[in-house]
Amino acid sequence: MACLLVLSNFPDSDSAKAAATTLVEEQLAACVNLLPGVTSIYRWNDATECASETTALIKTTEDAYPKLQERLLALHPYEVPEIIAMPIDTGLVSYLQWVTTGSTPRI
Repeated sequence: MACLLVLSNFPDSDSAKAAATTLVEEQLAACVNLLPGVTSIYRWNDATECASETTALIKTTEDAYPKLQERLLALHPYEVPEIIAMPIDTGLVSYLQWVTTGSTPRI
């Protein structure tokens, strides 16, 4: 089963933590890392915006991704949230096995 890294930015650490906790508790993500203090510069409604955000690095599987995306859309406070999924082609095998099985790897 293939693993994915999903990126999503949130307006603050509280909303990011709430979404991350829900995704892990509902077993849609194996792990979510939160990176507060990200500065995002972007165009929205014909204006250049600058905002402090929290980035979520979400580890999941291809099989879980459709439900994860649906749930993340429901949890996210943004009208059009950033949800970008990238395949994880290489990594520590025991870690990737943990992401796909949800159980502690045996080394």
